[in-house]
Amino acid sequence: MPVEFLGIAATNEGSEVTARSGPSFDKEYTLRLARAHEEYGWDRILFAYGSGSPDPSPAAAYIAARTEEIQILVAHRPNVSYPTFAAKTFATLDRISDGRLAVHFITGGNDHEQQREGDFLTKDERYARTREAIQIIKKAWTTHEPFDHEGTHYRFHDFVSDTFPVQQPHPPVSFGGSSAAAYAAGGAEADIYCLWGEPLAQTAEQIESVKAAAKAAGRTDLPRIQVAFRPIIAPTEELAWEKAHQTLARIKARTAGAPLSRRHPLKNPENSGSQRLLAVAARGDRHDRALWTPTAAETGGAGNSTALVGTPETVAQALLDYYDLGVDILSARGYDLLDDAIDFGRQVIPIVREEVAKRDATRVAA
Repeated sequence: MPVEFLGIAATNEGSEVTARSGPSFDKEYTLRLARAHEEYGWDRILFAYGSGSPDPSPAAAYIAARTEEIQILVAHRPNVSYPTFAAKTFATLDRISDGRLAVHFITGGNDHEQQREGDFLTKDERYARTREAIQIIKKAWTTHEPFDHEGTHYRFHDFVSDTFPVQQPHPPVSFGGSSAAAYAAGGAEADIYCLWGEPLAQTAEQIESVKAAAKAAGRTDLPRIQVAFRPIIAPTEELAWEKAHQTLARIKARTAGAPLSRRHPLKNPENSGSQRLLAVAARGDRHDRALWTPTAAETGGAGNSTALVGTPETVAQALLDYYDLGVDILSARGYDLLDDAIDFGRQVIPIVREEVAKRDATRVAA
């Protein structure tokens, strides 16, 4: 099966190790980073969402108009706009990008962050709303006749859009989460189900949970699986581990000065995914071939925060271990965003693609 690589479409150079030097939306840096991903073999870049961050949709439109091939994943929280409006926004963006859009639906794992934009639902209520919003948006993308909706969270009459996406039947829907409610909602509605980087055994368990939820929802197809990591690579194993510990020291220096993000607390996270990452970190620093957890522990399990450490060959083989579990979208983001995107694209992506091609050829021959 083909493999895809997802990078980050950061709108400034700030990260867990680097304070940004300019505005939150630095147009020149955003474009330079996107073009680096496009040039060095990545398939797609993610425009993330935060309550105070630049709006990902216009940022993505800016990049789509200035690139040719890189695909775009736009994060969206259903609480911030009505589904009919969101459907038109994303259909327009798919038109601007000539069919390069996917949408990542974020339910929200932190009550405080959600409440910053007026969302006071409970976690399970948020998942139910996300599922309802996805259903409405899919229908708006594909229905050419007016329709009504009477749901738990949304109600409207006689809506029909005059703006439809290029992709048929619709742009891919991406979804993430590690709770029972997340599996149920994403298993039912997602084209792509996203996980954070856990050890192989736990990742396999989560994949089975997603598959079971999809089957329980009556699906005959199954979501594609994506897993996210923070690669730390160097020419030798010794240098890679030296770089890893230097990176951890830089993270600690940043967390000592100020919170890394208003989105995520450094301690006692509410969401299941972060709790799982911290539990993995508590069991040990190193797992499997190259998984390293202190970066997750230091940041409170904030999102994509577990590292893969080693030479390009070691990290590529670690990624292939996940591919062999059924993961066909590999999300990776370094700490020095631009340089790491280039290095990973040059040194790791070609190895993985070559090995995947060999595996595919062997399957065909068998």
